[in-house]
Amino acid sequence: MICGFDYGTSNCALGIVQNSRVRLVNLEENHAFLPSTLYALDRDLITESVVRGMRDIHSRQAFAELRQNALTRAKRARYEEDIADDDQTLFFGRAAFDEYFQWPEEGYFVKSPKSFLGGAGLRAEHIHFFEDVVTVMMQNIKQRAEKSLGAEITHTVIGRPVNFQGLDAEASNRQALDILTTAGKRAGFKEIEFLYEPIAAGLDFEVTLTENKTVLVVDIGGGTTDCAMVRMGPDYLTKEDRRNDFLAHTGERVGGNDLDIQIAGKHFMPLFGMDSLLKTGLPMPTQLYWNAITTNDVSAIATFNSMETRHQINQLRLEAAQPKLIERFLRMREEKHNYHIVRSAEEAKIALSDASQYLASLDYIEIDLSASISREELTKSIFSPLEKMLNLMTAAITQAGEKPDLIYITGGSAKSPVIREAIQHRLGDIPVLDGDHFGSVAAGLTVWAERIFR
Repeated sequence: MICGFDYGTSNCALGIVQNSRVRLVNLEENHAFLPSTLYALDRDLITESVVRGMRDIHSRQAFAELRQNALTRAKRARYEEDIADDDQTLFFGRAAFDEYFQWPEEGYFVKSPKSFLGGAGLRAEHIHFFEDVVTVMMQNIKQRAEKSLGAEITHTVIGRPVNFQGLDAEASNRQALDILTTAGKRAGFKEIEFLYEPIAAGLDFEVTLTENKTVLVVDIGGGTTDCAMVRMGPDYLTKEDRRNDFLAHTGERVGGNDLDIQIAGKHFMPLFGMDSLLKTGLPMPTQLYWNAITTNDVSAIATFNSMETRHQINQLRLEAAQPKLIERFLRMREEKHNYHIVRSAEEAKIALSDASQYLASLDYIEIDLSASISREELTKSIFSPLEKMLNLMTAAITQAGEKPDLIYITGGSAKSPVIREAIQHRLGDIPVLDGDHFGSVAAGLTVWAERIFR
């Protein structure tokens, strides 16, 4: 079978063509979208699961030799933690969130691994680990889909952002695509192609057009924002070579996760002492707080989890004018609730798409701990990443050398009226249309997969 595979920063989806129509396969009960999360009882059990999920015996043996040390550690972890051979050791999607929320200190939690794939300065062992994380997630999704469909999926088109990282984009993109290709092959896909995500979203939208248009497609994903200026419509729909129809594309590593981090920093971190004072009257250092919630940056999280940071927070508790706030911050770190805080910020962003005021509960930190946020306050707090998104849109228009007839926006964060209003304010009186905020990329990838593999 052939599929389109949206291995997204926030959610994953897989589409097939059935009875000449695109259908997204349910991956978790009646949900077509599986959150891009993984919870393992032990980190090395991720590698062990990759081996167990590989169907080809020769590939399995070769991989086992490459990961011999990790597999030895996994065996030791099973013995020390008394984990039986048939116990469930990995959890995905909503189940991963449930396990993390219940046992944040016990296991190994990964959210949005796609954000890290293009990271600069990754050592070989980091790349190998990300290969294993992505492989085991792809194995899980592929197996769920195949069980539902009753057939093996062999060919896929996977979505990719224009740029995985801003710095040294060419090297970053090559590294990330290598990881995704390696993972896809180990997961069992025989043929893998890639397509820019905004172009995929545009392909899904194109089938609805009754006349030709020049469209600015804006895909605000969890990890990146990508824009494409595309000529589309009835006259272009059946063309095999679309290269001349894509007039411009821009993209940067700024997305919904960055909005969530800004909301968490501006509205939640003051509850843990950010913006408070030391006994000397000097302001509290803020980098510690940003490291805690910058969950899409490997080095920031590693720094926050280091013993040096723990000692620094303990010292600040002695020097703080409000030591109880620092004690709360230390407890949050020890109990590993920083991902939960960013998740709460995401929930606030979603709620403020419909409401003008939202009360965010942080009672998993402390009973009755909460923060009230208005839509106006949210607008101010996300100004910096939103400005970067708007600049990408104007850059695509400038690159194309013409104005679009309409703007098509997709991606989870694109549902926010704050973002929609900002787009209309910046780009003027151009119609803005909403797509399927979560499914358009997967659907477009499926359309393209059918076109190139049939």
